[in-house]
Amino acid sequence: MGIHSCTMSTIKICIVTSPGGHLFQMYRLKPWWGKYTHFWVTASSEDAASLLVGEKVYHGYFPESRNPWNAFHNIFLAWKVLRREKPTLLISCGAGIAPPFFYVGKILGIKLIFIEPYDFVCYSSLSGKLVAPIVDELLVQHKEQLPFFRNAKYKGSLL
Repeated sequence: MGIHSCTMSTIKICIVTSPGGHLFQMYRLKPWWGKYTHFWVTASSEDAASLLVGEKVYHGYFPESRNPWNAFHNIFLAWKVLRREKPTLLISCGAGIAPPFFYVGKILGIKLIFIEPYDFVCYSSLSGKLVAPIVDELLVQHKEQLPFFRNAKYKGSLL
């Protein structure tokens, strides 16, 4: 079932992101995700608290990048949150919080969209490399990022 075959009332989006620039990039998609039932998984941080006022937010284990212990905890958090919320779509542009949620999401049959972060132009992100084999769509924000991923699509920049 693709996102286009769902009605607006049946789409539920899980937005998974690290704080900072990743969070801001996902927030820039508000004209799109704001039309659907959605929730966030991010850090308990000042920028998340200010941007996500009134939003449903789950807090992941941070720091998450290259931290095996927190990645392990985030796998269990992903299992718990995704089974409770039952989203139809999971979207992220990273960072380290994305792979645990994407792999659990794949097991649960959730549609997965990864957006390669804006600031990775000369090489691919580690999160992008880790999730590329399992995502339904991988979008890049620069045409220069296309060679890093098989089946990537360029749709423009979020910034």
